[in-house]
Amino acid sequence: MNQKSQKKINNLENIERVPADKLFELIPIKKDDSVLDLGAGTGYISLSIADRVKTVFAFDYDEDILKHLDTVAEERDITNIKTVAGNFKDIPLEDHNIDIAIASISLHEVQPLATALKEIHRTLKHKGLFLCIELEKTEASTGPRVSSEDMETEILDAGFSVVDKIYPSTKIANQPVYIILAQKSK
Repeated sequence: MNQKSQKKINNLENIERVPADKLFELIPIKKDDSVLDLGAGTGYISLSIADRVKTVFAFDYDEDILKHLDTVAEERDITNIKTVAGNFKDIPLEDHNIDIAIASISLHEVQPLATALKEIHRTLKHKGLFLCIELEKTEASTGPRVSSEDMETEILDAGFSVVDKIYPSTKIANQPVYIILAQKSK
């Protein structure tokens, strides 16, 4: 693995996050669910939820990161994580196949956001759930950000209904976070 990939893995594994177990309390998870972890990175969500569901599709554009995730899953004897490389604007999964999609700090990088949200919507089963965790856009934001208001509008436009909006006290890299739980409604 190259030095750039190793540095990215180290950064991803050491970032402050909303605890995965707290996120999972927000959604009803069933043992026969299929979960799509969007922007899976080193598997923060995928590895944490794998023992609770039937299948996890760990989706990311970075194949080196996904190889690392495969290695970690193998070391932990986790066999139900399927890594999928691709672009958010063209997710290589079947229509209406996923019960729960989770995007944790990944959608702020995607342009156009509307296309990615429509792809997430396409992959979800009827009444499927979408959990979006993002960094709030503030005056102090330095990188690309999507405000919670703009994200909610985009989620609604993509065919979801918003079930809940949460503003946790946990910060990521000293930045405020929001969580939107949405359901495929049409």
